Amino acid sequence: MPAELARGDRQLLALARYGRTLRGVSFAGQDLTSIGTPGLVWFDRCCFDGADLRQATAHGWHLKFCSLRTVDLRGASLRGASFAGCDLTDADLRGADLSGARFSAVNTGDDSGRTVLTGARLDPDALVGATLDPGTVLP
Repeated sequence: MPAELARGDRQLLALARYGRTLRGVSFAGQDLTSIGTPGLVWFDRCCFDGADLRQATAHGWHLKFCSLRTVDLRGASLRGASFAGCDLTDADLRGADLSGARFSAVNTGDDSGRTVLTGARLDPDALVGATLDPGTVLP
């Protein structure tokens, strides 16, 4: 992600309103555990690398060209979320609720990294169109 990203924080996410678009914001390394936002928050070219989003409620988030490398989404509720062109290398989605989520042109790592989806709730066709790399651990 480019170095010129604006710095985001827990408060910015907590104040995100229905239909808001956040562009070029970095939440990298932030403690965002149990954060809740209304549905239909759009993220365009944002960075969540290394962020802790365990138990977050992020229904209907739309993430486009975002970096979520090493993000911790264990137990998060991401129902109806959309991941388009995102990098999920080494993301931990164990036990996440991904019901109705869509993934298109996502990167899940390579032989040296892996995305973990163990125990995640996914619709049967959620990963249609996603390129899964060899290290990806499916439910």
